[in-house]
Amino acid sequence: MTSTEHRSDSAILGRMSVNDVDTIVDICRSNAHSTETEHIVPDASDALFTWDYDKGARPKLEKLYEKGKTSQWNANDLPWELEVDPSTIFRVGDQLPPTREDLAGDPSSPLHNWGEAEWAEYRTEAIAWRLSQFLHGEQGALLCTAKIVETVPWIDAKYYAATQVVDEARHVEVFGRYLRTKLNSEYPINPHLRLLLDDIIADSRWDMTYLGMQIMVEGLALAAFGFMHAGTEEPLLKQLLRYVMADEARHVAFGVLSLQEYYSNLTGAEIRERQEFAFEAAVRMRDRFLSQEVYERLGVPVRPMVELLLNLPPERSAFQRMLFSKIVPNCRKLGLLDAGDGWLRDRFTEIGVIEFEHHVDTSEEYEEFVAA
Repeated sequence: MTSTEHRSDSAILGRMSVNDVDTIVDICRSNAHSTETEHIVPDASDALFTWDYDKGARPKLEKLYEKGKTSQWNANDLPWELEVDPSTIFRVGDQLPPTREDLAGDPSSPLHNWGEAEWAEYRTEAIAWRLSQFLHGEQGALLCTAKIVETVPWIDAKYYAATQVVDEARHVEVFGRYLRTKLNSEYPINPHLRLLLDDIIADSRWDMTYLGMQIMVEGLALAAFGFMHAGTEEPLLKQLLRYVMADEARHVAFGVLSLQEYYSNLTGAEIRERQEFAFEAAVRMRDRFLSQEVYERLGVPVRPMVELLLNLPPERSAFQRMLFSKIVPNCRKLGLLDAGDGWLRDRFTEIGVIEFEHHVDTSEEYEEFVAA
């Protein structure tokens, strides 16, 4: 393989194609009854000291650090005393997207004949599943950002990453508390998400931690939080999400600002590796949002639901595509879309998300959250 050739889907993803339904389902099924409470990932990264303490060598990172210091908030200040009815958290559109029409509009859908009782139970389980995955993802971010403090070579980046460690600990705290005290329901980590987090943690290169967590995982989370914030009037969750979104916008901006400089000096072969990692991460996050565990808990055949969601027509799969509205423009700004004859552009076109390339990238968007 030459330095400009990309690996096949099977080599990158470990399956024959992006939409290999059987493998997607089996990954979750094989982990369905895991009871582990600890998960060990080998991490061979070098701890890097820098004796250059000249703060401000990278002005945009210094500015972000100042924002991070002045934007801290306390989880205990949220209105935890409010009562929450899980069945009414999402009134807009009757439920979290994908919509009822997406899930049950086809007569062949296993949900086609559901009544109101089944849909009410689904709404409760869907919000518990989604917030559970946010909780697990935030712990992944906590570990990754601690690793960035240890491995990144610039003092300005170490300073900012230290503020993000505090942010991520607070996010783990608030999502865990909401699940325990307001929903009384939790789900284990989705296996597709766990595979991605394992890859990010295990890679010894500091910039891959940035790419995987700051750009891909946190970029998708920022979009998903935006959907939830717009779709609920439950005051505690709405305020919680607003605070978390402001933090996450800074975190993604941190990734973009740091990687722009570093990527400008990489070889074609090194950029190719980053493109492949971004593609793999995008597919695994898409698979995560198929929410197989919800259907299994409700006694619904999982494979037909996964197949249905993967094959939704473009006009009805807007939710899953919109989740990439932060990722694609950030990849474009990093030069990953068109490097190597546009390989990543072609792959994002294949999975139906390239339309978002000209959305606002997050290196500037975080300013909107500060002003709001």
